[in-house]
Amino acid sequence: MRLIAKLIDIGTREVMLNIEDSRNIGVLAGDRVQILNEARGVSVAAFVDTTTTIIPKGSIGVYRITNERMGLADGESVEVRIAERPVSLRHIRKKMDGEPLTKDETYEIIRGVVNEDLSPAELTAYITACYINDMNMDEIEHLTRAMVDTGERLTFHTHPIVDKHSIGGVPGNKISLLVVPIIAASGLKIPKTSSRAITGAGGTADLMEVLAPVEFSATDVQQMTLKVGGAIVWGGATNIAPADDKIILQEYPFRIDARGQMLASVMAKKFAVGADLVVIDIPVGARAKVTTVQEGRKLARDFIEIGDRLHIQVECALTYGDSPVGRAIGPNLEVREALRILDGSESPGSLMQKSVAIAGMALEMSGKAARGVGAQVAQDILKRGDAGKKFRQIIEIQGGDPDIRADDILPGSHEFVVNAPATGYVIEMNNQSLISLARTAGAPHDRGAGILLHAKKGSRVEKGQPIFTIYADRSWRLQRAIEEGRKLMPVLVEGMLLDRVPHESRWE
Repeated sequence: MRLIAKLIDIGTREVMLNIEDSRNIGVLAGDRVQILNEARGVSVAAFVDTTTTIIPKGSIGVYRITNERMGLADGESVEVRIAERPVSLRHIRKKMDGEPLTKDETYEIIRGVVNEDLSPAELTAYITACYINDMNMDEIEHLTRAMVDTGERLTFHTHPIVDKHSIGGVPGNKISLLVVPIIAASGLKIPKTSSRAITGAGGTADLMEVLAPVEFSATDVQQMTLKVGGAIVWGGATNIAPADDKIILQEYPFRIDARGQMLASVMAKKFAVGADLVVIDIPVGARAKVTTVQEGRKLARDFIEIGDRLHIQVECALTYGDSPVGRAIGPNLEVREALRILDGSESPGSLMQKSVAIAGMALEMSGKAARGVGAQVAQDILKRGDAGKKFRQIIEIQGGDPDIRADDILPGSHEFVVNAPATGYVIEMNNQSLISLARTAGAPHDRGAGILLHAKKGSRVEKGQPIFTIYADRSWRLQRAIEEGRKLMPVLVEGMLLDRVPHESRWE
């Protein structure tokens, strides 16, 4: 069927048809059509939207992403036909029925994800199927390799290459800002590709962006790592395991992180950057992603097995996950806290201790430190100032200001201090509530937004003493955070009134 192209500036791979034309072609909304630009000899498949009013009969609305491949001018005539459904949909249906997928089937699906041959709904069906029907270790290995093989890879000629990862879920876990420069200062190479926050108050890439640009190509990351020993960049800009970012985007509305996809997601990024040695941080706690030590050990064994299959040496650290790391939550606050430790401060102890423990494991695995003394070697690198100097080299090579100081980084201009409602000990800090509160205040988009904790779990506080401060860049966001804080009660002090339940009877 021949139709007249009408260009529409919408950034998805779709077209819009008048409902009558779609019926004549034999497609419905969500189906696919093949569009032929005969003048250029280009044919593109695109998903269908339908309308009764926006596009008149005899025309086709061509979205911007679709037209990047087509190269159509407004008013050009194109041939539009029904397109075949990709074979990968059969494989997704197979997984929905609880059957394991073969290597070829997994590759077919991931190629479809990367090439955008699958719609968001179809990708969501695959994610959901893997969430309901666990992947076996063969499937996880196939998914990991497919993610790597459909993107770019880094290749280093000197080894070992080191990497680290935290599975997340704990606010304030800014340790990459310390671990990366410690490892790089030891003479090892660590190309750290990091994520932006999806449900948290600040991913490592969000934090690093306070100090320097984080969007680089894979080639740039490789060159920067060769020059200064390390980099901290946003993985989504590198085209390293690109399917992973598309999968994460569809997982977000459901707040799901299926075990198999999480293992593949982490290990694909490590495999793609050429890592030989990887340390995985698995926070464990009642309000963390992993709630028990037994569950943490099982996950660790899974990481180690996938690492063996990929010829990557993996060690896992089960860490305390019932309380924030350090006292700062939110981009500017966390970066300021990390810089102070790199410049010689020993507080907060939880941040420094966790950072040197994780870095120490990598130093031991690489042979830079004897077994059992890695944390001490890492701490010496930190105390001598070598890690601080290395971090400033990383900032500079990524285009930031190497002379920036902690006091140059300011929290939001609007603040509200929350005081202890009673005298006693801080008996609980709810990680999810603290993250939610920081996000309501504007983090991570508003870099100055976040929470600064004045007391942590186990601390004794007097009535009226500050326990945390909420910061925001905008007054209306601060007000919303204050209102939400009253409902969430993220910090509990022994003896405080949680709620009042009135008697329902009334005097007549």
